[in-house]
Amino acid sequence: MDCLRGPQRTVGGPLAPAIVAGSAGAAGFLTWAVRGRSSTVFAPSIWRGNSEQRELALTFDDGPSESTPELLEVLERFGVSATFFLCGVPVRRLPGIARLITQSKHELGNHTDSHARLWLRSRSFISTEVGLAQRTIADVTGVSPQLFRAPYGVRWPGLGAVQREHGLTGVMWSVIGNDWALPADRIAARVLRGVQPGAIVCLHDGRELRVNPDIRPTIGAVRTLIPRLRNEGWTFRSVRDWIG
Repeated sequence: MDCLRGPQRTVGGPLAPAIVAGSAGAAGFLTWAVRGRSSTVFAPSIWRGNSEQRELALTFDDGPSESTPELLEVLERFGVSATFFLCGVPVRRLPGIARLITQSKHELGNHTDSHARLWLRSRSFISTEVGLAQRTIADVTGVSPQLFRAPYGVRWPGLGAVQREHGLTGVMWSVIGNDWALPADRIAARVLRGVQPGAIVCLHDGRELRVNPDIRPTIGAVRTLIPRLRNEGWTFRSVRDWIG
């Protein structure tokens, strides 16, 4: 016997397998509800476009960053519009770059103020994070986002009501490039393997809230992906095109 913890007991008897299976099933459901790309348990969202054609949308999270203008130049060179899910903190730090995104005719989304993980957070906390980002983006750029992506894809009770309060549609992704951890060639290969009609591709022009992050792998991957996908018959759409 452990004098601090007391006697150890195990679940036994004929119901033990059912209890264990039920616990595992509940845990699996909660994980999917919180992070599953197709989950709408805690907040409505889309994870792919309603298309059977070779159409996809490029999205970028965590910006703006000091290197976002270089990414914008690449997108302009290829004539591709994308959706940028911005955090309030870097928008306040880099207001000119945030405005440059809208001036370049890209779509804006809300990615919370401080890139907070919403897991186990109160509705008040979620409301503050989403609302402050919404006000910051609107004040700096003149555009009120209509799209929202939760950091890390983590949703939690209360988020749905907050999205409705601000008129936000949740957006997950079909393919994520893991571009915070991979070199350009592997990011591009990962995206190319995963795209399906209506794909929403998630990449990053920031790295959480880091100052002057290295996003060269992301930019390099985009330079590869756009001409390669076009050669394979893909066209680039806006996320809003699929929402109406």
